[in-house]
Amino acid sequence: MNTNHRRSGASRDLIFETHDLRRRAGQMMQVQRDARAPQDLGLDMIGVPEDSPVGLDLRLESVIEGILVTGTAEVTLTGECSRCLEPIEEKSSFDLQELYYYPGHEPEEDANRVSDEEEIDLEPVLREAVVLNLKFSPLCRWDCAGLCPECGANLNTHPDHDHGERIDPRWSGLKDLGAVLADPDSDRSQA
Repeated sequence: MNTNHRRSGASRDLIFETHDLRRRAGQMMQVQRDARAPQDLGLDMIGVPEDSPVGLDLRLESVIEGILVTGTAEVTLTGECSRCLEPIEEKSSFDLQELYYYPGHEPEEDANRVSDEEEIDLEPVLREAVVLNLKFSPLCRWDCAGLCPECGANLNTHPDHDHGERIDPRWSGLKDLGAVLADPDSDRSQA
């Protein structure tokens, strides 16, 4: 992915200048930065809200082929529980590691590259690290009881919730027959 174009906003926060590494293998720099999350950083049920803080703690190392980036991204995930639909908010950390190739050193066409302006774009790497590690069915807690299938009551807050004995409506006629058979004084011919 070539990053020769300029961007603004949250995406620009994830662009890092690598001039100080100057293509000298062995050079290294530490970067700690608070960036803003790009849009659509997540899944349907959970993700990182757009423009929320992303705490980056990175190490950029110059190697022969390009710039090796390793580190972590600290984010706050928000969403809803897949069982009870209650809001979820939790802090999470994701490991980042990617080699950005100097022009002409890429082994594949779609490899991440150091731009002609000696910049790297961390957004695709951040997106991959976060989205691929999110749970498709997030839970507010591991033992979430979910919702009552009949009325939708939250079974976490109402653990004793009950609708009494349930009878399949197709068998409800047998309930009356059982009462007739149990009462010896009833007139069976009327049943």
